[in-house]
Amino acid sequence: MNLPLFLSRRIYHGESGGRNVSRPAIRIATIGVAIGLAVMIVTVSVVLGFKHTIRDKVVGFGAHIQVQNILSQSTSTDYPVCIGDSMLQVLSDIEGVTHAERYANTQGILKTDNDFLGISLKGVGPEYDPHFLASCLVEGELPQFCDTATTYPIVISQTISQKLGLKTGERVFAYFIDEDGVRARRFTVVAIYQTSMKRFDDVICLTDLYATRKLNGWFKDQCSGAELSIANFDELGEVNDKVVETVNRTLDRYKNTFSSQTILEVYPQVFSWLELLDLNVWIILGLMVALAGITMISGLLIIILERTQMIGLLKAMGAQNSTIRNTFLWFSVFIIGRGLLWGNLLGIGLVLLQQYTGIVTLDPQTYYVNKAPMELSLPLVFVLNVTTMIICVLVLVGPSYMTSRIKPASAIRYE
Repeated sequence: MNLPLFLSRRIYHGESGGRNVSRPAIRIATIGVAIGLAVMIVTVSVVLGFKHTIRDKVVGFGAHIQVQNILSQSTSTDYPVCIGDSMLQVLSDIEGVTHAERYANTQGILKTDNDFLGISLKGVGPEYDPHFLASCLVEGELPQFCDTATTYPIVISQTISQKLGLKTGERVFAYFIDEDGVRARRFTVVAIYQTSMKRFDDVICLTDLYATRKLNGWFKDQCSGAELSIANFDELGEVNDKVVETVNRTLDRYKNTFSSQTILEVYPQVFSWLELLDLNVWIILGLMVALAGITMISGLLIIILERTQMIGLLKAMGAQNSTIRNTFLWFSVFIIGRGLLWGNLLGIGLVLLQQYTGIVTLDPQTYYVNKAPMELSLPLVFVLNVTTMIICVLVLVGPSYMTSRIKPASAIRYE
């Protein structure tokens, strides 16, 4: 029989008598552990949800890897590069790449009778993956984008729609200025999207690849580049290395040089900002573990003082100090375990409540989302539970040595 475990169970369930002074201490310690774990679960879920939501929005407009003319990476001007069907197939066949699509950018001005606005017009072809943009639609339907002809459809953001007073089905003139003068085109608004990402919603509109290619005066096999998607964001560096080996510094038929860059290089400010959130998480986790540890230490000391007579009696009967210390450590494990149980119920419950109801809303102009995003990761929840249990038990090893200082003769007479 494991004597320390047996004794700790008797103490925990109150079967050994006593004045039960420790009951409030046990409750406070349990609440401290529960609150600490719940806050950690909510914090990790919020940060994961926020980082992945923002990342997905950025990737939705720029993919994971972009292959383009090397000159486009050093200037704000889009230089053409030849990406035909064969080159698109080569990019799609790179290990780790799940999808490849062409795009062509041009700059223009949308003008209504009352206002005008500068935009970045992005043309996409029939291979365009519409899933992300479709999830952001607030009005209308996405057209079937084409690279051989166009009816000049345009997908605008809700921000642009509100600024210019445009609705789906309405037509709007767009003007494009180049070295040959001003070109005017009349587009039809077919859909309106909203991502709450100001850098995208303020300027980006989508249309056919054919339209932007003609506006730029490029050949039919030229475009701004290709966007490559991968299955696992964590493998971005490895897949990009394979892209570099395959296409970087090679020439197209017009002697333009291919080069690639990841989404981390295209939007370094956004991802650097997201990495700063990890520091906040570690600070909160440290504070919550400290809270749980301090409440457990205070609770254990109170319990030891209440059980002074029992400790003296056990020593008088020949119990070793290690046996008594282990008894109270096992007792602490029971308290921590109950605290972890309630903490899991509270923390996971709050995460699920937010996921299904979106009860906590945010200002999209400040946070890029209209409700607090939460992503529940069960492996991380498990790690938090195990780590909290281990750290709390370890910090109690020191206070448990207080039992070694108790003398049997004086302890038995202790009131």
